[in-house]
Amino acid sequence: MPAVENLSDTYEADGVLPRIDVFSETEIGAFRAQFDELEAREGRDVCQVGLQSRHFEEEFIWRLSTDARLLDVMEQAMGKDILLLATHFFCKYPARAEKHFVAWHQDVTYWGLKPPLAHTAWIAIDDSDAQNGCMRVIPGSHKRGIVTHGTSERDGNLLSINQEIPDDLVDTSSAIDLELNAGQISVHHGRLFHASMPNASNRRRCGLTVRFIPPEARQVESNSIGQDWRPILLRGANRFTHHFLVPMPFPLP
Repeated sequence: MPAVENLSDTYEADGVLPRIDVFSETEIGAFRAQFDELEAREGRDVCQVGLQSRHFEEEFIWRLSTDARLLDVMEQAMGKDILLLATHFFCKYPARAEKHFVAWHQDVTYWGLKPPLAHTAWIAIDDSDAQNGCMRVIPGSHKRGIVTHGTSERDGNLLSINQEIPDDLVDTSSAIDLELNAGQISVHHGRLFHASMPNASNRRRCGLTVRFIPPEARQVESNSIGQDWRPILLRGANRFTHHFLVPMPFPLP
């Protein structure tokens, strides 16, 4: 892992931290096996984008999301006070005729937070590369503030309300692919422009997104699926009274 000051400086400048080693091959293999069992129970359609905040019921998701090594990285990115906001699996499956993709967007435009501060860790359950539709980001785009989002005109957008940053606001000349080996993570700022292309491979691409906020970010309206968040304090202190914090569903690993 890079030195602490390098992680912090890089994140401030770029709004993204790529390819950080967290989980060993053995560890991620065990977590993948547990996800495979969940996938068999729930079905592919649900697992594509429907597994939201299941860390309250599935201990292996909680353990992935609260691993001390992951939280060490998040502390460098966002500071010592860390609330777990939500978790969400994204799975792209091969040979899907509908060619699912994720349009260019900023996370915090539809999470109902003020100030709009949030940070996401993307944990690679499977290898994630350009062929199977890894995330693409535009480093530094988080400094542009919140931009206007429209509605995607292409079929297959996996975002909850089909939102998309208009093409004329997106300069893809500096976009990079966040290719990850299983067990690695990336971290991105809630205002970072990011997207992903369809899975053109014969392999599944599964990743767990873990959403974190500082305590000063309060919920002022429902999120994009019409719900209130259920945040959990993982590190530091809650020096604000913006949230009704819920208890940990399992002990910290």
